[in-house]
Amino acid sequence: MMKLNSGEKTLLVGFPSNGLVGTFSISYLIHYLKMNKIDEIQINDLPPTVFVEDGEILAPIRAYGKNNLFVIISDVPLDQFLAIEFVQSIHKFCKKHLIKKIIIVSGMETINKQVKTPKIYGLSTHLSMDEVLYKNQIPKFLDGSIFGTDAIIISVFKKTKIPILFLYAECHPYFPDLTASIAAITTLAKVLDVKIDTTDIQKKIEHLRIQHRNLMEETTRTLRQQQEKQTRNPQIYR
Repeated sequence: MMKLNSGEKTLLVGFPSNGLVGTFSISYLIHYLKMNKIDEIQINDLPPTVFVEDGEILAPIRAYGKNNLFVIISDVPLDQFLAIEFVQSIHKFCKKHLIKKIIIVSGMETINKQVKTPKIYGLSTHLSMDEVLYKNQIPKFLDGSIFGTDAIIISVFKKTKIPILFLYAECHPYFPDLTASIAAITTLAKVLDVKIDTTDIQKKIEHLRIQHRNLMEETTRTLRQQQEKQTRNPQIYR
């Protein structure tokens, strides 16, 4: 398992996607582990936007760190052009901080809309990360198509020595899916070998769904625009 205090530096990445799984999971981890904000990621073509949280003004894309664990989180959906700059920024961050591994949490549209216990599937860009899937009994993502930001990340980092592990949680694509996010957080905690209590997020499920309704609508529009540019079925599926 990857340990929070291990010698190898690990980067987690989260951004709005299906069910907002990446956004919820990584945001919760930042707060639960009390990670420190260490940087703001600038993207030239991103419309001027700031967020306010507990009186603190925050940039839409930020970096956090604690010990040998780092995080980059985006609170805004990324179209194709913004995604390219976003991935380039991740690569620069990795070189600056000597990152050895990257884990990305995202949502995977499921055919079964009534799924009660979301499954987590793993996809790695390098064989070295398959051991992590095996040790944590995470089934591999075997068939389907990947588009948008995920595809750009894969295209860029497959050419580097930095391996990436994608953790895809089955989710509803058009609504904030807190159940899938909790499953993703639990799996991520196992992979990182840290204890994370999800009681707080379970108590606030309905509130968080309502609070993030607008972000989900923006994300859905962005994902649909990306889908329309594909020549064949672009959905991630099992």
